[in-house]
Order: sequence, then C-alpha cells, then structure tokens
Amino acid sequence: MRAPYASNCPEVAVTPEAVYVRSSLLPDAVARLTPTEWRDLVSAIRNGEFDT
Repeated sequence: MRAPYASNCPEVAVTPEAVYVRSSLLPDAVARLTPTEWRDLVSAIRNGEFDT
C-alpha cells in the first residue's frame, strides 16, 4: 500500500509464504520476511523498541 501524497514511505506486499518490504526511495532493495518475522517486527515497532 502506498500513500499517494508521500514521497518516502514503506511499501508492503503480503503473501501466504512471505512479507516483502521496501522503501519507495529504494525500490530495488526488497526485504523478504517470514510471517513470524513480520509479526515480531510490527510488535517491536508498536512497543517502541525503535524509538530514538
């Protein structure tokens, strides 16, 4: 999903086997996560583990 008004945003594609994530600024760099890795990442973000 991509916000039409944003020039820098994460883009996510979900399949039953994997979750693919990339930045709109670097569209050729794609991270492939397992559903468990994706769930752990989202949980960590929600818990503030990446706050500076």
